[in-house]
Amino acid sequence: MIKFLYELIALINLVKFNNLPNNQRKITIYSEGKNYWPHLEGLLNVILKFTNKTVCYVSSSRDDPGLLIKHKNLTCFFIAESFVRDYFFQNLDTDIMIMTMPDLQNYQVKRSIKKVHYIYVQHSLVSLHAVYRHGAFDHYDTICAAGPHHIREIRAIEKKYKLPRKNIFKLGYSRIDNLLKKNFSSIVGASKKVLIAPSWGPDSIIESGLSHKLIDEFLSLKYKIILRPHPQTIKFNKKEIAYISKKYRNNPLFLMENDLTDDKSLYESDIMVSDWSGAAIEFAIALQKPVIFCDVPRKINNIKHQDIFEEPIEVSIRKLIGVIWDGKVPINNIVSLCLKKKIHFKQLNEMFCFNLGDSDKQFLKLLNEIYSKLEKSS
Repeated sequence: MIKFLYELIALINLVKFNNLPNNQRKITIYSEGKNYWPHLEGLLNVILKFTNKTVCYVSSSRDDPGLLIKHKNLTCFFIAESFVRDYFFQNLDTDIMIMTMPDLQNYQVKRSIKKVHYIYVQHSLVSLHAVYRHGAFDHYDTICAAGPHHIREIRAIEKKYKLPRKNIFKLGYSRIDNLLKKNFSSIVGASKKVLIAPSWGPDSIIESGLSHKLIDEFLSLKYKIILRPHPQTIKFNKKEIAYISKKYRNNPLFLMENDLTDDKSLYESDIMVSDWSGAAIEFAIALQKPVIFCDVPRKINNIKHQDIFEEPIEVSIRKLIGVIWDGKVPINNIVSLCLKKKIHFKQLNEMFCFNLGDSDKQFLKLLNEIYSKLEKSS
């Protein structure tokens, strides 16, 4: 019944969107859900604050914080994830669509039959040719690069597969900028606080079952543990998440954190334990805290990744921001080694991030560039 109600609401919102005058849907932002809000919040805010352009914020999640924003130039819509969303995308009528969802055109979500300029905004610092599927970015008009590695990867992909040359914009990474701006005070205690923040997939910490060993070992040493599952794990592995929650729910040293819009645990934690998650890179660069990397098989979603001769950032950065744990060395020893790691903030940002602290405002330059081209072509 609830699912039917959501579909009905989505259908009503689809009609409302399509009935808007053209001048009220110049720019559209699409979000898969609340956990992607931290990557879109800054962009939406600068557009509303520094331009007079109208924006539509469209989300597939009812609890997306973006749907609650009130502004005279903003209209918000919930469109669920089913046939309503598919129809919405195929018939989309807007000047610019901003998304942080890869694989446009490759699966259910298609480019519009109308003339729309599609912009991809990064929701992770990881590589584009190994972590994402083959062709994940081929159908975007503009790719926003978080750092130099993204430019090298996109150009290498285009050259290898003889693809049209895309517009690449040196944007930076809003997520790190936001972490730097916030000022949470760390909670000082006798016990070290460990944040376990894995990626997702069959070999990742939770899906592989390694999380139980990690949690048990840390708890036996009286460490405080926060488990922060990846949004895709929460979405597709509900049984395992429920099992872990039930198993440790009576232990006062354990906390499961499913709301990834809340960053408090990042500031409170002394170290992070991860696998191949982009969250580990954000944690180290923004907060200058070290990471223990579990030595599990690499997360590779592109079977053709070896066609591109660029070392992925998630490989090259590991020894710069943490230590690799093979599961054999006592965890206490690894923690001690990890805490001695020095994070070279300036060096890392120059290597992997553009426009530190200013990425959202840089987005306005991109909008002006695109609108200038659209006006010339019309």
